[in-house]
Amino acid sequence: MDPKEKRNLEPELNQDTSTGTAADVEEVMKKFDRESNTRVWEGKPKLIIKGLTILFSIYCILETLFGTFMPEEKLNIFLACILVLGYLNYPMKKGMVRVNYMPWYDIIIMVAGAFPFIYFALNAKDIIKLATKVTNNPVMVALAIIGILALMELCRRCVGIPILCVVGVLLVYTFSNVRFGKVIYDLFYTTTGLMNTPINVCSKYIVVFIIFGAFLERTGISTFFINLANSLAGSSAGGPAKVAVISSALCGMVSGSSVGNTVTTGSITIPMMKKTGYKGEFAGAVEAAASTGGQIMPPIMGAAAFLMAEYMGIPYGEVALKAVLPAVLYFTGIYIAVHLEAKKLGLKGIPRDQLPKLSKLLPRIYLLLPLIILVVLVSTNQFTMQLSATIAIGITIVVGIINTFVNKATNNPDTTDNLTIAKALDALEAGGKGTITVAVACSMAGLVAGCITSTGLASILITLIVNVSGGVAMIALMLTMLCCIVLGMGVPTTANYCIMAATCAPILMSPAIGIPRVCAHFFVFYFGIVADITPPVALAAYAGSAIAKAPPMKTAFNATRLAIAAFIVPYIFAFSPEMLFQFDEGVSSAMMVVSVIQIVITSLLGIFGVAASLNGFLYRPINPLFRVLMAVGGLCMMIPGTVTDLIGLVLVFGVIAYQRMGTKVKAA
Repeated sequence: MDPKEKRNLEPELNQDTSTGTAADVEEVMKKFDRESNTRVWEGKPKLIIKGLTILFSIYCILETLFGTFMPEEKLNIFLACILVLGYLNYPMKKGMVRVNYMPWYDIIIMVAGAFPFIYFALNAKDIIKLATKVTNNPVMVALAIIGILALMELCRRCVGIPILCVVGVLLVYTFSNVRFGKVIYDLFYTTTGLMNTPINVCSKYIVVFIIFGAFLERTGISTFFINLANSLAGSSAGGPAKVAVISSALCGMVSGSSVGNTVTTGSITIPMMKKTGYKGEFAGAVEAAASTGGQIMPPIMGAAAFLMAEYMGIPYGEVALKAVLPAVLYFTGIYIAVHLEAKKLGLKGIPRDQLPKLSKLLPRIYLLLPLIILVVLVSTNQFTMQLSATIAIGITIVVGIINTFVNKATNNPDTTDNLTIAKALDALEAGGKGTITVAVACSMAGLVAGCITSTGLASILITLIVNVSGGVAMIALMLTMLCCIVLGMGVPTTANYCIMAATCAPILMSPAIGIPRVCAHFFVFYFGIVADITPPVALAAYAGSAIAKAPPMKTAFNATRLAIAAFIVPYIFAFSPEMLFQFDEGVSSAMMVVSVIQIVITSLLGIFGVAASLNGFLYRPINPLFRVLMAVGGLCMMIPGTVTDLIGLVLVFGVIAYQRMGTKVKAA
């Protein structure tokens, strides 16, 4: 590096390397994330609520395996449990931190809100026989209204306002256009409203996978992933940032929470990045972007893959396969960006003698066994998804016990990943608590779908979007992107996807727009995810900024820049389904293989061009004109097609060659 450039970088290299504490993270998350605002229970009340949550998790597992309830019975019991646990955990407003205190009005709302669902579950057969006549009874109408309002209030407390605004507008529209009794019947007493596909999938699949993720985290797999990433990439230039990318990709696919993953792995990787020389806002952004991307990482994809399979009507294995290339592009883009940033700053890696030895990590490869078996079971359709997840939970417990014995046998001083009975109970509790916000949001998604079904709003929305966009697919896609990002602010990814799958995906698939079904669903799924790193409400980035002690908004903008692939790739596969391995009928297998190889190579080169352009550094700083050329060349190569690939290759390699020659001349 040029001495002058080195001097210019000295202030950055001598920056503050301190990091935030757990209290700092909690303070920031309570400010921005409703899910982090919970009641404070201590002593016996805490044990009682923990016991109820554990029993709920056990009930969910047993019910999915052996339950013989009708859907109306099963889903109403599930929602009643969610309401009780939800109000026990989430206060009416922020700042209510009085220990062991629950206001009388919250108790009334909790009991009154859960009662309609319990009553429906106990009398489901009689209510079903009554059909629409049930709304002739004012008491039954009142029960339905109370139940819906109680869920909406819980949504406000633990999920947020954006999704509630959508539900509110749709309810007003529905009540003004459809008979009152019919609306109540459709939304509460049938499987087209609250008990629609989202909550059904949540109670059937998602809750078990959330519990599985909680158990997996307590076997030490997160530590294993971080150590493995350190062993592979820790010694390279800017190693800790690369470790963050690799470990967060692996941990994030299981956790299903970009914020949770940012806090878990970020508490280790962000301090390492800052000590290496990265700015705080960049270190926090790397962790946030990588953790968020974990949810698009196959094979688990934060449990969303199973929802997508249900909505698109294709096997889970196909969903995981189609997600491979976009996920590779996403993480490659971040990896390249942190590498170029390290080169620009002249940062080195961690000395090899301070890193875990790969030879010592390989014997613990058994920690991956639950994941491997789960993927095999689900992909081969040997068992149902919920049974496969339950088997994986059992294997996780066995692996955890084995790991505990291995630690004792090897006198490992680190016992944090030993699986004890207390940790197993903690996993059940964490799984139950993690289900609350997802279930509430899924119930709101059911209301959205119910309103659209009752009013026939889908065709109206399609006509509106087509008119606004003038039938231009690109404009329709941009409008959909904005909707996904706005609705995704603070909303669990699965629920955001449910809403967009019910509203925007059909619009994109309409003949006037013409986006293929699979591409439309992947499009809304991706943009629902990036809401966690997109300002102004970028929860994952804010969590990263709290650990890095960096400005939240700067961290969010850095995360958006790092995750640029997530903003580009969906548009590409929307117009070129080949990126998702979607081919026209009649295309030979040989042509498919050649096409896939071409797409993989050119897309990776393309993301390199875009990342280098945004970073502004290759062998030396890139001037503005060449940055534009690199960006254009990168985008051309990411668009499937021989002509665009050739144009992109010429532009990108032309800039690389010019940079390389200039560096040699300067050195001479």
